[in-house]
Order: sequence, then C-alpha cells, then structure tokens
Amino acid sequence: MPGFLLVNPSSGDERPSTDDLVLAARERGIVTHVMREGEDPHALARQAEADTLGVAGGDGSLAPVAAAALERDLPFVCVPYGTFNHFAWDAGLDREDPLGVLDAFGGRERRVDVGRFGEQGVFLNNVSFGLYAALVAEEDRVGTRLGAAFRLVFRGGDVRLTIDGRPVTARIVVVGNNVYRLHPFELGARDRLDEGLLQLGIARGLLPRSWENRCAERFVIDADGPVLDAAVDGEPVRLPTPLELRVEPRALRVLLPERG
Repeated sequence: MPGFLLVNPSSGDERPSTDDLVLAARERGIVTHVMREGEDPHALARQAEADTLGVAGGDGSLAPVAAAALERDLPFVCVPYGTFNHFAWDAGLDREDPLGVLDAFGGRERRVDVGRFGEQGVFLNNVSFGLYAALVAEEDRVGTRLGAAFRLVFRGGDVRLTIDGRPVTARIVVVGNNVYRLHPFELGARDRLDEGLLQLGIARGLLPRSWENRCAERFVIDADGPVLDAAVDGEPVRLPTPLELRVEPRALRVLLPERG
C-alpha cells in the first residue's frame, strides 16, 4: 500500500505552495488529501488505505494523525509546513525543506515518546496552562503572537491548580513530552524525544525570570472548575478535570529521510 499524506493548507506561510507540495508527494507515489474545513484529520488517517501515515502542517496538526498511527501501529511522517515546527526540529528534520522531508516515506525509523492526556488525547510537544494557553487563544483573535503578547503580558492573573495533590499558583504551567530547555516566556528545544519522561515547568510572577522544574512519568492536574483552559501543541482547548497526563515511551514510529 502507498503512503498517505494529509495536508493542512492553512498552516504557516505555505512555503512551498500547497500545489507544489501535493505534486512532489504524488511524484513519490504518496496518496495526498488536502484538508477541507470541517474534516476530521484523525478519522481520515484512520480510514486511509496506507502503510504509512503522514501530515504536512504545523505542530497543532500533528497529534490527530499521530494518534491514528499509534492506533494502527503504522509509521508516522511529519512534514514541516507550519510557522514554528518545533517537533520537526527536535526530531532532526530540516524545517526549511518540506519537499525534501517527503523522502521520509520509506526512510529510516526512529521510536519516540508520546504524551497522553485524559482517556484518548495525544500530545507530541506540550500541554500548557496559564499565560501560554491564554497567549495561544489571544493569538487566534488578534492574528499575531507579538500583538497577543502585548495584550496579555501586563494583564496579570495567575492560574490556580492542584498538581499531584499540591496547590500551585503560577503565571505559567507547562507539561512537556520529554525535557525542554526552559527560558522565561520561551520553550527551547529538546535534546531527546525518548527519555520516557514528562517535564513539569512552573513559572511565577508577572514577568517570570526562572522556572521550577521536575520530571516524572505521570502528573495529575486538577482545578476548582469542571474544565480547564489549556493549549495542546499550541492549539487552544478546554479539558475536563481532573486531568491525568502521562508518557508512553517510544510508542510512535517516526520515519526520517535516509540522508543525514
């Protein structure tokens, strides 16, 4: 069976064009489907007749297709086609060459960890609460990250959670799939994607200067209300509480181009 590539045309700056990406994929024998509004990427990937599942999009586009690959025990290809492409960078892919990354179909396999939340949720990068989650939602409204940051950074307000039974009041709370190099108002890169750990980062104060940091295989987060505003891999969501987050070590079969 051929590989299957789901293309999110609304991700990032579309370099190259969607037409060029689809043409390059089809020249390699890859079946492509360009997402239309209202379509469910997870359902499309689950139903595709393919031996490899891929997605071309930003970080927020990856998890639904990766979840289908996990359910079907199929290899997964990430084609960087968004604004930041953090997962692609951490996996060692060339973010400037999405057409070249198409060579990952049929390439070498690398096992990486996935994060799980709730009963079926999957995240490849992180789940964030507080300022980061608000920044994602505000960016959707105002259109730019810089504008969203200016609107939010001096607004104040903390998130109040209970983490593993311990009350926490903070400006930012982030749970990462593996260990990030954390800086105030920035998540750096990860050195590894297969440590079998989640990283909890907590930053306090109006303009946080440092992080409280610890690692574990599982965290349970609760709040006063029945739902909690969050961002999963940069996508705003509302999650039911209490919320269990856990790591599934080396569960995802990521394919990389043979070169490099």
